[in-house]
Amino acid sequence: MATKIEWTEETWNPITGCTRQSAGCQHCYAEIMARRLQAMKTKGYENGFKLTLHPERLKEPLSRRIPTSYFVNSMSDLFHEDVSFDFIDKIFDVICQTPKHHYQILTKRAEIMHNYFNLRKVPDNVWVGVTVEDKKNGVPRMDCLREIDANIRFISAEPLLEDLGELNLNGIHWVIVGGESGVSARPMDASWALNIKDQCEQKGVNFFFKQWGTWGADKKRGSKKENGRILQGREWNEMPSAHTERTFV
Repeated sequence: MATKIEWTEETWNPITGCTRQSAGCQHCYAEIMARRLQAMKTKGYENGFKLTLHPERLKEPLSRRIPTSYFVNSMSDLFHEDVSFDFIDKIFDVICQTPKHHYQILTKRAEIMHNYFNLRKVPDNVWVGVTVEDKKNGVPRMDCLREIDANIRFISAEPLLEDLGELNLNGIHWVIVGGESGVSARPMDASWALNIKDQCEQKGVNFFFKQWGTWGADKKRGSKKENGRILQGREWNEMPSAHTERTFV
């Protein structure tokens, strides 16, 4: 499905629904959207945000002829503890059948993802990432990520909830930063985002500033569109090449 997410082209949701994992989940956009779709009686969202497998969606990428960037499970977490490795294997079977596409997988369950790939090779067309919203829950996920042998490893610091301090960016190819959106959004300070940007520049890591969200750089509440994506005078849209040489840390 086409998406407005700035760093991808399409979403693919063979799984929907999730359960809260950490502070970044407090105002989950996917939960809000799923309940809205349930109220609209949209097919596939009869269960609202309850974890639901959709085997009928597995073959969707097979019919797309144009090489495409897919964000896998924008409405869930592929490595949710209640999703069997057997079902995840079926998703990766499709991924391996479609090498012309590349797939971005983002999780808050870094240990489960690490365990899954302990016994399996990450396909060359898969980017693996973890959410890093704060120091307590987010930063430790990076250690699990670094141990996965993948072409591209990335972190999403969205919603960025505090200054992350000094980060170990070894083995990280791409960093996404963004503020929170919604009625109850928590503000992001510009210095938090700039700290990450400066470290990315020093380490040669691609940096992508996704949005300010509900709170702008001026600390005033506004729409996402009004607040925009300008950080330090410009938009930051850096992305790694889909064919980055495989590295393992």
